Amino acid sequence: MSKLCVVAAGGTGGHLFPAQALAEALTRRGWRIALATDDRGATYASNFPAERRIPLSAATYKPGDLIGMAGAAFQVLAGVSQAKSAYRRARPDIVVGFGGYPSLPGLMAATQMRIPTVIHEQNAVLGRVNRFMAGKVTRVACAFPTLEKAKPEVKAAAVVVGNPVRPEIRALYDKPFSPPGNAIRLLITGGSQGARLLSELMPVAIAALPEGLRLKLKVQQQTRAESMEEARRVFRDCMVEAEVAPFFRDMASRLGAADLVIGRAGASTVSEVAVAGKPSILVPLKIAMDDHQTFNAKLLTDAGAAEVAAEDILTVDVMTAALEKLLDSPARLARMAAAARSVAMPDAAEKLADLVEETAR
Repeated sequence: MSKLCVVAAGGTGGHLFPAQALAEALTRRGWRIALATDDRGATYASNFPAERRIPLSAATYKPGDLIGMAGAAFQVLAGVSQAKSAYRRARPDIVVGFGGYPSLPGLMAATQMRIPTVIHEQNAVLGRVNRFMAGKVTRVACAFPTLEKAKPEVKAAAVVVGNPVRPEIRALYDKPFSPPGNAIRLLITGGSQGARLLSELMPVAIAALPEGLRLKLKVQQQTRAESMEEARRVFRDCMVEAEVAPFFRDMASRLGAADLVIGRAGASTVSEVAVAGKPSILVPLKIAMDDHQTFNAKLLTDAGAAEVAAEDILTVDVMTAALEKLLDSPARLARMAAAARSVAMPDAAEKLADLVEETAR
């Protein structure tokens, strides 16, 4: 019978999407997959290629909340017991964790049962669960060359594989960047957290651009539902062609057509922008845990592929000036695009699958 990999992942898309990319890569190699997560994670996993689901109890807590900590510990212990019971029946060859609290009991059970384990960290800062487990698992994989909050021995042994991206995003790696001509296409994404800032600031910043530049723009902006009508009004009044929506399902085609991307600096955004080879302006989310988005952005800024605007200094004038400087220089946009592609890791899912196969018993 083919080997079985248990994928343990937290209940957000940021954890589950790279987990799914690994699962698909291993499935192509003949592996069987089981998904261990909580109820919240299950809502993101309708297309997850798993032959079975392992429901696990887990909970998070706020630092300093003693009652919350005690409740979370009880839930995690229950999840460990559930995972052990499932592992005894299924006999997995390896357990791979992607962070988030639902991955904790699955990993703890595996280490206690001496099942080989791998964790994958999507951000440039080791998350709390992965930080706790990093010294206990068999191997550590990471997406970025830097791995903040990791102990020196963990950082030294970590294998940089990148962040798995969707196949339609991977396909963009092979398409060269063409500097904009008479039309300049801007793609603006807001992220699920802290989306209000970009939703409200970007239309006003674009409206303040010189008219000659404004009239060349074709804008696609993801925005909060409650900000849509105001954004449309601002774009209409300043004669900018714009498509405004809360969510774009065909993100790969939009990213492929973009001349400049403006957005947050989540792990998936940074990795996808690099693979697509696009210049960008990044606004790290200030409230992100351990300021990990600022560290994520360094992959692109250090290469000269992105400009970063910190929330503390970001104003309409600052964004307008940044846009004007880049949009007036097609040659600079081309250099930034080349720099982005130079640090991309388009085959991250396959590299992670290689590491899993090397580590499995």
